[in-house]
Amino acid sequence: CLDRDEPPKPTLALEYTFGRRARGPNTLKDVAHLWELGGGTSLSDLIQIPITPAALRFLSVMLILDLSKPNTLWGTTEKLLHAAQAHLEKMSSQAQKSKSGAKYQNPVHSTARVLPKDYPDRELISPFPVPLLIVGSKYDLFQEFHSDKKKVISKTLRFVAHYYAASLIFTSIKSESLMSKTKSFFSHLAFGLEKGKTMCCEPGKPITIPAGSDSFSQIGSPPLTDVDITSLHAKNPKDLWKKVFERVFPNESASEQRELKDPAKDPQYSEPQIDAMRAQKDQELEQYKRNATKSWKGLELET
Repeated sequence: CLDRDEPPKPTLALEYTFGRRARGPNTLKDVAHLWELGGGTSLSDLIQIPITPAALRFLSVMLILDLSKPNTLWGTTEKLLHAAQAHLEKMSSQAQKSKSGAKYQNPVHSTARVLPKDYPDRELISPFPVPLLIVGSKYDLFQEFHSDKKKVISKTLRFVAHYYAASLIFTSIKSESLMSKTKSFFSHLAFGLEKGKTMCCEPGKPITIPAGSDSFSQIGSPPLTDVDITSLHAKNPKDLWKKVFERVFPNESASEQRELKDPAKDPQYSEPQIDAMRAQKDQELEQYKRNATKSWKGLELET
């Protein structure tokens, strides 16, 4: 199921699939249930479907970011991780209160994931409640950016990943080697396979950083030279990185991100024949409303 060579298609709202892997010959296969949320942040409420009390024990999260659209990176990351964490906390609370709470219990506050005592910056980070992998996609387009912009994006995502005790990898469907590395990270989350300890954070090369391999000292300070950092009045390190990043890449407004309340009108879900029929029916409905209005006005005049 995982090795099918199919061209990528836009995810339609929330889609389900699965992956299987045999541990050995003549053995039952392990199954990983995969829920993929599309539509950016506009459909974030749908995460409540796959995140249930029963799933908490084995749950992992992959956040796929579009490196070719840096102006949406921070907003997308912040909203989706906040939505996921809030629902995780809600489900954990329900699990603890229910009779089956002991079976599914997995507290999701910052101490839910017990990190090794020698984990870098252990006292300064806020681990995501469940294992988290951040994937920067479209690395081939990212390479075309100016070096200064690439530096800002790379360092900021390194900070975010380390802050949440997450793994970080840049990838592209046009690179077999990068896709192979991404698959190994996925297999680690899905089946517990060894993900490897290879780390790459050199300028000009795609980032590959397993959780626990980076540190704030290696990442350094936010890359901003034309402004005094103290003038940004940040509340904490995370807020500082956000302010610096958004000075370089202003966050797009909701309208620019096409935060549509009606997914049927989202261009990425277009179906020409169905859309044409829908447009025709909408026109017929509007004509019916106009005719009905005229009829009522006529009745009022007669009376």
